[in-house]
Amino acid sequence: MGGIALIAKQAGHKVTGSDLNVYPPMSDELQEAGIEIYQGYGAEQLDTKPDLIVVGNVMKRGMPVIERMLNEHLKYVSGPGFLEELYLREKTVLAVSGTHGKTTTTAMLTWILEHAGLNPGFLVGGIPENFGYSARGSDSKYFVIEADEYDCAFFDKRSKFVHYHPDIAIINNIEFDHADIFNSIEDIKKQFHHMVRIVPSNGAVIYPYDDVNALSTIKMGLWSKDIGVGSDNCPYKLEITAADGSKLKILNASGALECEVELNATGMHNARNAFMALLAAHEAGVPFAKGAEAMALFKMPKRRMELVAKIGTVEVYDDFAHHPTAIKTTLDGLRKHVGEDRRIVCVFEPRSNTMKMGGNSELLGASFNDADEVFVYHNEAVSWDMSVLVKDCAKPLHIVDTSTADLIDEVVKATDDNTTVVVMSNGGFENVKGCLADALKRMLDYNLLSNRQISN
Repeated sequence: MGGIALIAKQAGHKVTGSDLNVYPPMSDELQEAGIEIYQGYGAEQLDTKPDLIVVGNVMKRGMPVIERMLNEHLKYVSGPGFLEELYLREKTVLAVSGTHGKTTTTAMLTWILEHAGLNPGFLVGGIPENFGYSARGSDSKYFVIEADEYDCAFFDKRSKFVHYHPDIAIINNIEFDHADIFNSIEDIKKQFHHMVRIVPSNGAVIYPYDDVNALSTIKMGLWSKDIGVGSDNCPYKLEITAADGSKLKILNASGALECEVELNATGMHNARNAFMALLAAHEAGVPFAKGAEAMALFKMPKRRMELVAKIGTVEVYDDFAHHPTAIKTTLDGLRKHVGEDRRIVCVFEPRSNTMKMGGNSELLGASFNDADEVFVYHNEAVSWDMSVLVKDCAKPLHIVDTSTADLIDEVVKATDDNTTVVVMSNGGFENVKGCLADALKRMLDYNLLSNRQISN
């Protein structure tokens, strides 16, 4: 919703908003744009009699502001519905969907089009570092959007991406997530197919042929150009040439080299994200060579393996990973990047609705196996017995259920001068990353990090 607010502001509208918790970097971005945020859901925020209320999917019946909106017959629309009518009907839309990798792939694709001089409008679910802001409108015919499968609003339970009318659609992957709104993987696949069904015949759908859920979704019906990555019929092939995923080649169907790409990122998942973005940009008319130039200059979005502090030789990263697959691929990429001799400590908060409900819990423990030690914060919103994670993880795993201050103390004790710490959460996590960096800095100042003996 923050990105939509920014686009509306750029279009000349007076914009205000409300939420309970808006955390950086989005809170900073909204403040810099001069968008006032009302804390809470009180009815008095409607005293200004707005011309239109854009309703986010966190809003529910019973909230005073919603009840007043309905009782007074004020005009309202969902966020995706607002964007649909404001911009997207007139644009060539490139939509990036999937359970994982949406933000990174959207940022990559947007930057490729920008580097090619196409000046795209965009909406990204994070802050692309190449731009410094998450959304903008433009006069360009191109609009790149992160296409979320989450629902639109309490009055529109369809997935957001059905409002986006993509001309070129990427499906990165499909796994079970959002257990608060979907009952099964079949429910999710059905929503993805709703998006596929509205891609025009002169458009394209790019998807991984080896993803069983994505493939079965496509087999429900496809009326657009079929770019099944990894299939025998795919016109282009991906060859990853560095063990940590930071280098790749794109080959055409005959095996001839189209381009070589170097990434400022690690992990096989990011190599695949880059390939998807390059294919989509190519469909929009950007030559592969120009796309490769862009990728060499690409900076990962904030909170995607973002180095937030370096304390002596200790590194602290912040990452948005919150699904077992994303955790596993991120840690695998980091392990291959730092080598076997460096210690990796992972700090995880189960904050997504799916995680708080215990969805995918059978996969979570093993997803940490590339770390040397794991700390999981059991906050009060988690409703399941997390002790199973200790059994499922091959490495020492500790569950901290007291406070984030205690969590930080435990992580500091597990850190020596040969450690990389990764903090994983899709929320603010009480600024654990910053507090942890401060605690480690104090340890360094007292020369207590060097040559520490860590025992598991």
